[in-house]
Amino acid sequence: MTGADPALPADLFGAGRPDRALRVVHALASARLRWSALTHRQAPVTAAYADRLPLILARREQVADDVVALTFRAPDGGRLPRWHPGAHLDLELPSGRFRQYSLCGDPDDRRAYRIAVRRIDGGAGGSLELHESVPAGGSLVARGPRNAFPFAVPGFGSPARRLLFVAGGIGITPILPMLRLADRLGADWSLTYTGRSRESLPFRAELARHGSRVRIRTDDRDGLPDAAALLPGLASGTAVYCCGPTGLTDTVLAATRTLSGVELHVERFGPAPVRDGVPFELELARTGEVRTVPADRSALDVLLAARPDRLYSCRQGFCRTCVTRVLAGEPDHRDGALTPAERAAGAMLPCVSRADGGRLVLDV
Repeated sequence: MTGADPALPADLFGAGRPDRALRVVHALASARLRWSALTHRQAPVTAAYADRLPLILARREQVADDVVALTFRAPDGGRLPRWHPGAHLDLELPSGRFRQYSLCGDPDDRRAYRIAVRRIDGGAGGSLELHESVPAGGSLVARGPRNAFPFAVPGFGSPARRLLFVAGGIGITPILPMLRLADRLGADWSLTYTGRSRESLPFRAELARHGSRVRIRTDDRDGLPDAAALLPGLASGTAVYCCGPTGLTDTVLAATRTLSGVELHVERFGPAPVRDGVPFELELARTGEVRTVPADRSALDVLLAARPDRLYSCRQGFCRTCVTRVLAGEPDHRDGALTPAERAAGAMLPCVSRADGGRLVLDV
């Protein structure tokens, strides 16, 4: 193929030229990145990601005791922006909240986006809105899709010889499209799928077609899993893709941190613990109120205690929903989304960024 990279196949989704996203993944793998968690630096959000994408809820399906799968379509039934395994949508909920949900449908289906949402009664309310306040035929606005959890198949962008997937509960959602693609390409893969009980695990019937490649273990029958249970047969030449609660991802990270020849790719449900933090102060300029941010808490946590109506979403420094203007003080920027020009103009993401002591004055 004229001008094509011989190391890359034609577009895995049907086009006649190498896929741009796959080129990006290939470049990352060539650089031998071992850790591509959401908390690491991402490219700045582009104008395309900021575009408002209207969607209509076409189908609602109960896929576990407290999980619904939601299928969205364009209002005119037309084609939706392309996406690749690991991608997610930013949904603007009726309340104005923004939340991220992984796409778990078929990337080849350009007329539908599918997500799954677990109901969390004691949470911040986002899941309850999607369970209770958006009926079939209702409309929402999305931004994206975008991908902070890119997938590279062995032989097509990854030097690994084997794939090991680890999913905890609703963490199966970004993994599902990866499994389909790995299966289509004949990759050597297996999945460890864990949760509270079988009834709490969505998409079990969909996974059943993969047979013994999928190992399901639940806390009520098997007890809490350790690293050996989560990572059976882990050896050099394996790429691990893990998505789930912090306890699960921390266990997998600890088990693979020092292993040679093992790639680890992680997507977390929530924010990573604060590392190397020191206490500092926030001054809210509009009222003069001063609040202390402890060494082990985020500025966003403290800001929300004073201003519960502040918008936020990912809490991991990539979605930009919580962006706040700094009027005075020197932030310690720890995000991967803001450009140098935005930082110079005073923008800060308080979900991850902080200060090395002293005080930040915020335009709040």
